[in-house]
Amino acid sequence: MDADDVAEDLYRLPPVQFMAARNAQVAEAKRAGDAAAARRIAAFRKPTLAAWVSNLLARQTEEAGQLLELAEALREAHRTLDPEQFRTLSHQQHVLIAGLARQAGGLARRAGQPVSLSVLHEVEQILHAALADAEVAEQWATGRLTKVPTVSTDFPGTAPLAQVSKKDERPPTPTPASQAPDPAEEKRRARLKEAMKAATQAAAEAGRRDDDVRRAEEEHERATTRRTAADERVALLTLQLGEAKEEGRTAAEAADEASVRVRDAAREQKAAQRRAASTSRAVERLSGGDSGR
Repeated sequence: MDADDVAEDLYRLPPVQFMAARNAQVAEAKRAGDAAAARRIAAFRKPTLAAWVSNLLARQTEEAGQLLELAEALREAHRTLDPEQFRTLSHQQHVLIAGLARQAGGLARRAGQPVSLSVLHEVEQILHAALADAEVAEQWATGRLTKVPTVSTDFPGTAPLAQVSKKDERPPTPTPASQAPDPAEEKRRARLKEAMKAATQAAAEAGRRDDDVRRAEEEHERATTRRTAADERVALLTLQLGEAKEEGRTAAEAADEASVRVRDAAREQKAAQRRAASTSRAVERLSGGDSGR
């Protein structure tokens, strides 16, 4: 049994189905005598709802590629301390994450698992973390994320002075006094780095607040639509109630009139019965007199 194939299937399932499906796969691996696969599958962790939603998004190849490309560009901007590139990419970051979060919500609905605003907020945290941390981005891209990672704005491994890979490292050469680093320039670069870090944090927070406002406005619009529909139904039911009451009054009047006619008819019926009985007796008497002559 291929544990990776099993993982691919498991992490596509809604979280509520994960444990039962995982345990069934563990049992199947044991029955097949594959103890190693059983151990690997048993180690798979159930994803949180937000992680599962973000995994749905990670499987959309084009969208995942856009985020990963932007992540690399942002890390490059931090490496080179390029303010102009950083400003451009920060705007792209806000637009992309807002759009991806909306798309993730749609994917969850189509999968039969609508999610709340708080879950979508956690999805955004995941996307921000993937932008900031290459390891998180790599894990997210597999579609097997299990929890919301801590959002980092330091962009690990992007320090401008730490970009040479170990295989290319060379022993440091003595620096002539004339080429010694300029302390003022070093301070400026350090301040710029801190400013870019603060801007990243502020942009992420502003993006979350913007998304909160947008979602609140959407919820308000939906609630207003529901209220309008309810008001229209109340108006219709009120009209129908008025018509029903009028029909009830008309029916009551008709019933009263019919009751009077019933009493009159009953009186006339009794009178007719008396007349019929009287004429019947008269016939009997007359019939008896004729037979006596």
